[in-house]
Amino acid sequence: MVGTVPPIELVWERYLVATIALMAFNLIKHQPWHWDKRNGALIIWAGLIGNTLSIVTQETGTLHASAQAASVITAATPTFMVIFAWLLLKERLTKVKLLSLTLATLGVLAIVGVNVQGSGLGMLLLVIAALTWALMSVLVKLINPHYSVLQVTTIDADIAVGCLTPHVLSHWATTFGHYRLISLSIGGSFLYLGLISTALAFVLWNRGVQMLNAATSGLYFLFQPVVGSLLGWLCLGEQITWSFLLGLVLVATSIWVSIRFAD
Repeated sequence: MVGTVPPIELVWERYLVATIALMAFNLIKHQPWHWDKRNGALIIWAGLIGNTLSIVTQETGTLHASAQAASVITAATPTFMVIFAWLLLKERLTKVKLLSLTLATLGVLAIVGVNVQGSGLGMLLLVIAALTWALMSVLVKLINPHYSVLQVTTIDADIAVGCLTPHVLSHWATTFGHYRLISLSIGGSFLYLGLISTALAFVLWNRGVQMLNAATSGLYFLFQPVVGSLLGWLCLGEQITWSFLLGLVLVATSIWVSIRFAD
């Protein structure tokens, strides 16, 4: 999709669909909302840093680098989460956390390799994406659990739409004039990205980071290249290599170690 629709417009489309779906679900559930200055500020910062800046830099960085580079660089996200959790949440840096992070990172490198290619700008944007997503995840843990994950995710998606709309409108004629958005393939892709990859995935992610410590929740982030490789095998006929199987074992082991020997 990044090769078809520009990154910012793609992110905006994702969040627009997600916002409509999340707002509708809030209305159907009659979800009560809460608001106070401290938690409201945390929600806004999470929306600006994670849902807006992180996703835009990730999509743009992938465009200027490569999907492989994105997988390798964003594998640093769990490490950044542990660092931010240590600074902001006062979570201890234990040997178990460091061991599990090392195993998981080695697993990702085994899956995607280390021969990354791409421009310096693309690499920098991917590093920013990893840093900002990690910070957003820790900020979500600081929000009072009395605030529902559905409310937090909905507001953050609204913030992303609001931030990106001026750019999208200013480029509307030159961007969307070239695409038939009502076509089955493009429309279906936008619906999947908005409903599944954004609305559902972000609700589950935010809930997960609330329930687990930063080190453990961050490890699940590394299942992205695993799932990507499996889908490539199932849908595109790509081969499963021994290095992929080794990486899968390492990532799974890292999560087992983190949970089994948790504090």
